[in-house]
Amino acid sequence: MSGINLKKVNLQQPPVTEGKTDKKRVDLSGILNKEIHLFGNEINDKTRESFYLEMNMLLSAGIDIRNVLELILSEKQKKNKQLIFEKIKQDIIKGASLSEALKSSGKFSEYEYFSVQIGEETGKLPEILLELSGYYTKKIKQRRQIIAALTYPAIVSAFALIAVLFMLNFVVPMFADVFKRFGGELPGITKFILRLSESVKSGFWYFFFVMLGIIIFLITQKRKTWFRRLSSKLVINIPVIGKLVHKIYLSRFCNSMHLMIASKISMLRAITLIRQMISFYPIESTLQKVEEDITNGKTLHESLAAFTIYPHKMIALIKAGEEVNKLDFFFNRLYRQYTDETEHQSAVLGNLLEPFIIIFLGILVGVILIAMYLPLFQLGQNF
Repeated sequence: MSGINLKKVNLQQPPVTEGKTDKKRVDLSGILNKEIHLFGNEINDKTRESFYLEMNMLLSAGIDIRNVLELILSEKQKKNKQLIFEKIKQDIIKGASLSEALKSSGKFSEYEYFSVQIGEETGKLPEILLELSGYYTKKIKQRRQIIAALTYPAIVSAFALIAVLFMLNFVVPMFADVFKRFGGELPGITKFILRLSESVKSGFWYFFFVMLGIIIFLITQKRKTWFRRLSSKLVINIPVIGKLVHKIYLSRFCNSMHLMIASKISMLRAITLIRQMISFYPIESTLQKVEEDITNGKTLHESLAAFTIYPHKMIALIKAGEEVNKLDFFFNRLYRQYTDETEHQSAVLGNLLEPFIIIFLGILVGVILIAMYLPLFQLGQNF
């Protein structure tokens, strides 16, 4: 089996019907998940997406799970991934279930192997695997949307910063030498740019080491509670971007709740799993209190209403879902609404940032050039 090429296996992915809320297809999404921190780089999101999708296709085609893993192993090129999936295969050969093998590997979240266990117990493993594949497909898609919206402005800003530093370090000092030869009183804006140039030139290495220190500090502190609390508060208060980040995580929360409830997982268990999956402190920090409230007999909407991070409209819809016993339906609707809004806002953000950054940097470079040429124009008028 090791010589079989998975790419030659002609299998079709089961069709996905958008816009329906039945249990045949549960749309999953996520962005900036805690899995990124839990797994490191050994199994990235793309690998997980393809792993679950290939498992779904091959099991749906009637291939037994051992041969499925042989086919998947034949496609994994990196040694670390080979070792992980080889261990899963060996555990299954020894008699373990797929969920037990995933758990034993230590590379999959409780949510993943718990979902697989439900699929094994209910006889719907291919459907669960398709849902997990969709989970990572949506996650990757949303991350790419945000990256696409911010990549162009980031590149333009980086090159413009380099251009400005080059002008302040090399071009402006050349003009300064010319001004010294001619003497005379310089315009205020020219004096300011000359002083700025001197500061940048003399303090470049100081600035470099300060920035390096800040980066090291952020890397070492980013997982500590105080830093996560402070950074999330700062991010959520940034105009436009803060609202976008807020809705992204609300979308993630609603979709996870929809999946758990649709899978007949108890409310308390669902909250516990979601708390492990969400790395956004304002939401994560509330879920432990929500667990306690539910244990003490409170309803979900009553517990969530105590926290301002959850909008009033969301609380009202959750209350309606609890009253008619259709929480999974309402969470699915909330998820779709927040997803649509985040996609629209990320596109608008990208479209707004591009011209704004170009105009701002054009003005910045223009001010430097005007400051340098203004004394020359004045000198020319004196002759």
